[in-house]
Amino acid sequence: MALRSLVVLLAAAAASSSAANIVVPRADDSCPNKLKVSYEPPVAAEGWQYRLAANGFKKPRSITFDKAGALLVVDSGVGVFRLTVDQDQGGTCVVTSQPKKIISSTELNHGLALSDDGETLYVSSSSKVYAWAYDAKAGTVGGANRTVIANMSSTDKTTRTLLASRKQPGMLVVSRGSVDDEDPLARNKSSGHSQIRAFDVARLGDKDAAYDFMDGVLLGWGLRNSVGVAEDPSKGGIWSVENSIDELTRNGQDIHQDNPGEELNYHGRLNDSSTAKDQGGNYGFPRCYAIWNTTNFPSLGSLTTADQFPGPDDAKTLSDDQCNKDYVAPRLAFQAHTAPLDVKFTQDGSNALISFHGSWNRKNPTGYRIALVAFNKATGQPSAAHDSMTAAVDVLSTPDLANCPDGCFRPVGLAWDSKGRLWATSDSTGEIFVLNQNGTADDGGNSIGSRSLVADKAAAWAVVLAAVVAGFFLA
Repeated sequence: MALRSLVVLLAAAAASSSAANIVVPRADDSCPNKLKVSYEPPVAAEGWQYRLAANGFKKPRSITFDKAGALLVVDSGVGVFRLTVDQDQGGTCVVTSQPKKIISSTELNHGLALSDDGETLYVSSSSKVYAWAYDAKAGTVGGANRTVIANMSSTDKTTRTLLASRKQPGMLVVSRGSVDDEDPLARNKSSGHSQIRAFDVARLGDKDAAYDFMDGVLLGWGLRNSVGVAEDPSKGGIWSVENSIDELTRNGQDIHQDNPGEELNYHGRLNDSSTAKDQGGNYGFPRCYAIWNTTNFPSLGSLTTADQFPGPDDAKTLSDDQCNKDYVAPRLAFQAHTAPLDVKFTQDGSNALISFHGSWNRKNPTGYRIALVAFNKATGQPSAAHDSMTAAVDVLSTPDLANCPDGCFRPVGLAWDSKGRLWATSDSTGEIFVLNQNGTADDGGNSIGSRSLVADKAAAWAVVLAAVVAGFFLA
C-alpha cells in the first residue's frame, strides 16, 4: 500500500512538473488581433512571448515611438509611416491601426530618430539627413524638410543610422559605412568612410547650412558597416554593432565561414568628457579584423576570440600583435555573418537587445534572430568576458533556416514602448512584431510560446511516461 501511494505521488509530481512547463496554444485565443505569419514562425525563449502586430510593409527598417505612443516606421524606398495601438489588452495582445503615411519619399531608406523633445523628426537617405517639424498629437509633419547633414554619398553600404542622444540632448549620431567590401579609402580618416560622427543639430537654425559629414565629432573610424548604434540610458555609453567583411582568407586559406566575427564596439559617452579617450579611435577596418572561431584558424598563436588579426592585404606589413596594440578591439565578437543591424538597451542598462539580420553567403545560414547581451550596470560594460562565445542569448529565433533569407523572420529595427515591450521589424516579410517578457504563455496563434518545440515535446512525453508508470504499478 505504501508503494502504491508512493508511485501515485511520484507520477502526479512528474506530471504536474512537466505540465507546468508546457505552453499549450489556446484554442480560442481571446485576443482580437488574429494576424499570423505565413511561414514557419520564430520561437521565443523561455519567459518571452511575441505576436505579429502589423504587416503589409514593403521593407520596414528603423522604428521609434513618439511622445503620443505612436510607432513611426521607415519603409525603405516608400517613406515614413505612423501607426497607433488602437486596442491594448496587455502583454502582446495589441491591435494596431492601419499605417498612415506621413512622409512619402523613395529616397529614405533606413535611419530614423526623434529629437529629445519629440518635435523634430530626423530621417536619412544614402547621402543626407533630413529634418521635419513633427507634431505627435496630430501625427503629422509640418512644412518642407530641411537638410541638416550632407555629403555622405556612397554606392554601397547606404544605410545612415541615426541616434538622437538622450544624455546629451541636441546631439545626433550618424553612422556611415564603407563604399565596398574592402574599401581602400577607409584607410584615410579624411575620406569620411566607415565612420561614426556626432553633430550638434540643435544649434542649426531653419536657414543655416547643413553640416558636412566631416564636421561631426569623430566617435570612431575603421568601422566597416556599423548599422546598429545605441546609447546606454543608464551610463550614456555609445555602442555600435559592426558587420564585418566577407570572403576572408588567412595565409592563403579560406576562413570566411566562421571568421571574422561581427563586433560590439564602445565609443565613450557624449555627456562625459572623461571618456574622450574612448572616442575617435581606429577600430581596424580594412586592415585588421576580429577573430570569432579559433578552431583550425591558420597560425593561431595566442589569439583568442575578439582579438584582431591583419587581413590578407596587410599581412606582410602588420602582425597580430600590432593589430591588437594599435587598433581598438571590440568589447565582444559574435558569430561571423550574423549581420547585427540594431541594438537597444533596457532602461536600467542591464541588457542590450540585438537584431541579427542573418547571413547571405555562408554555407550554413546563421543569424535571423534577436538576442540579449547582459551588461554590468555598475560599469556599463558587458558582463561576459572579452573572448566569450556565448554572450548573445537568443530571445526570438528562426527554428529552421532552410527558407531564409526570403521566407523567414529577418529582424532589423528595434524599439521599446512605454510599457517595456520590444517591437521589431522584419524587412524580408514586411512585418512588425511585439515582444514581451513576463513568463506567461501568450503564443498569439503563432508561436509555441516561451519554450522550444523540443522542450515542449519532451515535457509532454514526461507526462505520458509518468502516467504509464503509474498505471503499470497500480494495475
